[in-house]
Amino acid sequence: MLKLGVNIDHVATLREARYRGQQGQSRGEPSPVDAAIAAEAAGAHGITAHLREDRRHILDADIAALRKAVNVRFNFELANTAEMVRIALRTKPEIVCLVPEKREEVTTEGGLDVAGQLPTLKRTCKKMAKAGIEVSLFINPDAKQVDASARSGAQFIELHTGQFGEHFGNARTRQRELNRLIAAAEHAHSLGLRVNAGHGLNYENLTTLHAVPHLEELNIGHCIISHAVSVGLPRAVKEMLRLMKGYRG
Repeated sequence: MLKLGVNIDHVATLREARYRGQQGQSRGEPSPVDAAIAAEAAGAHGITAHLREDRRHILDADIAALRKAVNVRFNFELANTAEMVRIALRTKPEIVCLVPEKREEVTTEGGLDVAGQLPTLKRTCKKMAKAGIEVSLFINPDAKQVDASARSGAQFIELHTGQFGEHFGNARTRQRELNRLIAAAEHAHSLGLRVNAGHGLNYENLTTLHAVPHLEELNIGHCIISHAVSVGLPRAVKEMLRLMKGYRG
């Protein structure tokens, strides 16, 4: 069964549009924790949150509160920095997803350069393993990065589907990006890596992604939170889960 991890970052984005800079644990609405609880109740298999270096949306207090409130799999996205690794080890989520991070980007623009950062990533994977935390590496669908991921000590990769989403409106380039994802998933599976995917997925392009084999979980945020403004979060989650039901792996 293909699982859904709901990324609740943009619930915090909406909150910060009004309450950024205010102090204290209770910082206004909407609450990322309430959103996580609602998504879980609607059938989400996991909750994802990204604590960025600049704290532009999710805050340290949110991570601590989510760890206490979430009963499904908690996926903590973070950059591979000493500060974030310390927070992850203290938080003890079920899994961390290591992602690249630039202060100037609006959202994560590409995959992690695992091949170029392999020694430091190996050290982080070793620390996480010792703490009983699984590791996923957010990578572009590229054989070089898949090969490096298999040597890192990570259990998962998360394929960056952003280019697939961007090119979805053009049949030729859409197929090219889909083929890249298929090849990367097959290669990763052959090396013993487990495969997740995320970024730019929505209610329109989701079923086309069913062609990609070996997927275990999709991490989806923006489109679900956006749709929830119109229909409510429980319905938005349930509609996405219905689209995922046809996946055969």
